[in-house]
Amino acid sequence: MSDPASVQVRRRRTGYFAFFLSGICSISSGVVVSILQEHYSLPYGVTGSLLSCMSFGNLLAAFLAGILPGKIGLKRTVLLLGTGYCIGYGMMGLGGLPLLLAAAFFLVGLSKGSALNVCTILVGDNVPERTRGMNTMHSCYACGALLCPILITAAMQGGDMMPLVLLSALGAVMWLVFAVSPVGTNAEKSSSSRTGWSFLRSGRFWLLTALLFCQNGAETGVTGWLVTYFKDCGILSAQVSPYTVTVLWGVMMVMRLLLAFVFPPKNAYRAMVWMGLGCSVFYFGLIQAKSQSAALLLLAMFSLSIAGMNPTAVAAAGRMTSVTSMGVMLPVAGLGALVMPWLIGIVAEHTGIIAGMAVNLIPCIGMLIFALLVKHTAEKKTAAV
Repeated sequence: MSDPASVQVRRRRTGYFAFFLSGICSISSGVVVSILQEHYSLPYGVTGSLLSCMSFGNLLAAFLAGILPGKIGLKRTVLLLGTGYCIGYGMMGLGGLPLLLAAAFFLVGLSKGSALNVCTILVGDNVPERTRGMNTMHSCYACGALLCPILITAAMQGGDMMPLVLLSALGAVMWLVFAVSPVGTNAEKSSSSRTGWSFLRSGRFWLLTALLFCQNGAETGVTGWLVTYFKDCGILSAQVSPYTVTVLWGVMMVMRLLLAFVFPPKNAYRAMVWMGLGCSVFYFGLIQAKSQSAALLLLAMFSLSIAGMNPTAVAAAGRMTSVTSMGVMLPVAGLGALVMPWLIGIVAEHTGIIAGMAVNLIPCIGMLIFALLVKHTAEKKTAAV
C-alpha cells in the first residue's frame, strides 16, 4: 500500500507539472490565433469567435470536471477531457474552414478547463498551506506561458504550421502525465462531503465568483488580443509582438512566486483591492500607450497587478473549495473569458481594434468593485463574530 504522504506529494507534483504544460498549450492560443489569422486571412469577427469557442470549451470542461468525477471517477474524467490539446491543435493545421477551427479551439478549451479544475483540487487538497500552494501552481502555469512564444518561434523555423505540431505533442505529454499519476477520487470525495452544496448560500462565494469572472475576462482579453492589437496598430513590430506574452507571463510568474514565498499577503481581501486598482489604472494607461517602451512598461505593471488575483481569490474561498464548488465557480467565472474575446472582436470589426481593446477596461474596473465588496463582506462577518 502506498504511503499517504507520498501519494500527496505525487498528486501535487502532478498538479504543478500538468499546469505548467497547460500554460504552454493554452496561452499559445493567443499567438496561434494571430498565425492562423494571417495564414487563413481570417477577419476580426471570426478571430474573436474562435477565442470565444475556446472559452466555451473551458467553461463546459470546468462544469463537467465538477460533475463527472462522481459518475466515472476523477482520473477517467481528466483523461477524457484532457485529449483536447492534442486533437485540437492537430485539427488547426487541416484547413481554414471556420467550423473546423471553431471545433479545434473548443477542444483546446476543454483541456484547459479540465486541467484548471483537476490541478486546483490536486494541489489544494494536498498542500499544507493553500494560498502558497495556489500561487505556486499558478506560477507553474505562468512559467509555461512564459516559454510559449520562445517555443513557437523556434518551431516556426520549420514552417508556419509546425507550432501546431509541437503544441499537439505537448498536449499528448500532459495526457500521459495524468495517465501515469495517482489521480484518484479520494480527495474529491472528501472535499465534496466536507462542504456539500452549502457554498451556494454564501454571498462571499458569489462575490468571489463575480470577481473571477472579471479577472478571466480581463486576462483573456489581453492574452488573446494584445499580440494582434500591438501588431495592427504598429506599436510593436510583427517580430516583437509575440514576445509581449513573454513580458506578461514573466512578470506574472515572478509576482506569484513572491506572493507564495517572500511576501505572502497578510490580508487577502485588502490585497485584492490593491490588485483591482492596479489593473484598472495600468490597463487604462496601456491602451493609451503609443511607444514601444511605454507599452511594454505598462503591460508589465498590469501583469504585476493581475498576477495574484486568481490564486488569492480561490484561496479566499477556503473551506468552500471542493470539486463540487469548483464545478460551479470555475464555469460561471469562465463566462468572462468567453464573453470578452468575442465582444472585443465584434467591437473591433465595426469600430476598430483600438475601440475593441478599450472595452476590456470594463472587467478591470469590475475586479476593483467586487474586491471592495468581498472585503466589506468579510469585515462585516468578522465584526459580527
